[in-house]
Amino acid sequence: MEVTKSTEGFEAINPNGSLMRKVIHLDHLMMTIFEFHNGPMETPDPPHKHIHEQITYVASGSLKLFIEDREYLLNEGDVYKIESNLNHSIQTLSEYVKLVDSFTPLREEFL
Repeated sequence: MEVTKSTEGFEAINPNGSLMRKVIHLDHLMMTIFEFHNGPMETPDPPHKHIHEQITYVASGSLKLFIEDREYLLNEGDVYKIESNLNHSIQTLSEYVKLVDSFTPLREEFL
């Protein structure tokens, strides 16, 4: 499908639906939209890493971003990038956070 409407395509990532994900992709390009409805978080998510390069736009809310030993305070309109295989995590600081991620290569585990 060439168009995905704003209310379509979200799936719950956790049992209570406080984390929602929408995945849109072509053969070599992927975008995901994450909505966090469980903020503010008391502690950051556990750090993780992946082979994928990532660029993320903060569409709504505020959060702390942790990349390796660095910490950043981000707000709506900010953008961050994460190189391949760097440990990273986030901690939401507002009740609602919406992130728009781009990955290369595709995150097969999201499909």
